[in-house]
Amino acid sequence: MAKGKKQDVQELGLWGRFKRIVYFKVLRLLGRGVRIAMYLAALMILWVASYSLINPPTTIYIQQEKARLGSLKQTWVPLDQIAPVMQRSVVAAEDANFCAHWGFDMEAIRAAIAAGGRRGGSTLTQQVVKNAHLWHGRTYVRKTMEATLTPFVELFWSKRRILEVYLNIAEFDEGVFGVGAAAQHYFGVGAAELSPVQAARLAAILPSPKSRSAIRPAEFTRRQAARILDGAETIRRDGRAACFED
Repeated sequence: MAKGKKQDVQELGLWGRFKRIVYFKVLRLLGRGVRIAMYLAALMILWVASYSLINPPTTIYIQQEKARLGSLKQTWVPLDQIAPVMQRSVVAAEDANFCAHWGFDMEAIRAAIAAGGRRGGSTLTQQVVKNAHLWHGRTYVRKTMEATLTPFVELFWSKRRILEVYLNIAEFDEGVFGVGAAAQHYFGVGAAELSPVQAARLAAILPSPKSRSAIRPAEFTRRQAARILDGAETIRRDGRAACFED
């Protein structure tokens, strides 16, 4: 049998033997690539799961801003030390169906598509994935990774944890990250002491923190804050805050 195989290989000729060698090397490389991809995916999922218990020490974007500015302000504040009205205001502003979806708000996505991409459809969960684990920028690679990791955040994290991490790593002004630093920066109070109006103004600047101000709001920001103020009260009354409020 072994002699027969040897004879078959010899009969292949030089070109045939070369193709055979290349074929098996390619198979080995592909197998190695698949294994490496599986290891990387497992590490990424483990990283996502770990933040359900461990506060993110930093993020890619925060480090980029720190390198650019030299220093920044950030103070981690547990969710139970953040004014409930601030929590509701962020949900009302960024993701009113936060308690009802599994990471993707299909209604908001359809509305964003209908608007021709002029409005965002990202949920708080998707924004947490981007802010905590990925980088800023509208690339297909980043959006694909965001869509892949979002269900795992919903699987491993509670809604309270998602909101807590979001509020502590979101940018509120140039070099100001997290609601604890933002409350002091704009109003000189702690996150637990924010009034409804102050909370609504902070939530109103989140989409464009470098161009909007909570302390000197332009007319558009004032109108947006008023809508958020009403929205925060609405989700309190109709129970859409139940998943993150005690």
